[in-house]
Amino acid sequence: MLNQSLKLNTKIFSNNIENKSTRDGFGVGLLEIGTKNEKVVALSADLTESTRTHLFKEKFPNRFIQVGISEQNMAGVASGLASMGKIPYITSFAIFNPGRNWEQIRTTICYNNQPVKIIGTHSGITVGEDGGSHQSLEDIALTTSLPNMIVISPCDNIEARKATIACANNNLPTYIRLDRNNTPFITTEDTPFEIGKSQILFYPEKGIAEIGIIATGTIVYRALIAAKNLEKEGIKVKVMNLSTIKPLDEEGVLSIAKETKAIVTVEDHGEIGGMGSMIASFLSKNYPVPIEFIAIKNKFGQSGKKDELIEHYEIGISHIENAVKKVKKRKILN
Repeated sequence: MLNQSLKLNTKIFSNNIENKSTRDGFGVGLLEIGTKNEKVVALSADLTESTRTHLFKEKFPNRFIQVGISEQNMAGVASGLASMGKIPYITSFAIFNPGRNWEQIRTTICYNNQPVKIIGTHSGITVGEDGGSHQSLEDIALTTSLPNMIVISPCDNIEARKATIACANNNLPTYIRLDRNNTPFITTEDTPFEIGKSQILFYPEKGIAEIGIIATGTIVYRALIAAKNLEKEGIKVKVMNLSTIKPLDEEGVLSIAKETKAIVTVEDHGEIGGMGSMIASFLSKNYPVPIEFIAIKNKFGQSGKKDELIEHYEIGISHIENAVKKVKKRKILN
């Protein structure tokens, strides 16, 4: 059942659930925090409308910088602005930001611990028809490896808006991973959000959960549908929304692992270096349990419809359900 103490969207399991992209949530959040805080500035690498920074540009043209197709330069400019007291948000597709400008993010932003906010839209395999060259399946690995970096992967439009606002004053380099496609609203305006804190969105109506599902990003919705289906089969699961990947909510992860004794991680990212890798690394040292990973298996993407690609790369609802059943068997054998 849904954890209604979090005031989640009651239409999650209905057919008429509203959909909107996380990049749209960012655009609204940037405009909102920009209205409240004059130190906020926005930079674009020739993708203003695609990254939804056009809303900020239209209202605050004097606080908007168009650097053109020059993501490396954008990172350096933003670091300089941050060193002078500004709060820069740098925006592009995730394959270019942090993909193309990783070394500049590392050296000019993270090494100097400058509070630049790195916004990567069009992440994951769900970019679809843009193809393998534009499907960023490595950005979580790139950003979590950097000291001082905060990494956030919102589950829906509303959480993306809240994350955009919340990170403005954390005084740290922060990466927010966003999706191009419209995805269902899981949370509401009343759902709490805090950087660094996970949330249990779904748990058994009765008894203790047998398996813990830890999911991040917009694929959290599919994890919830899988949990609902498994519930009908008598398999009790908990679903955690890990919107902050770094710093890892160690207390929350440890708690769900100790209760369930088996974990399935779910993400629209490469398995190597992804969120699941972080969970496995942490639990191997603190509370080893059987783990199954729903992620892209060391492959590049390709052009195709979003739903087709999700099925082809085995990160869909049925694959989550199968992973739960598989890890349940491993748990019994252990």
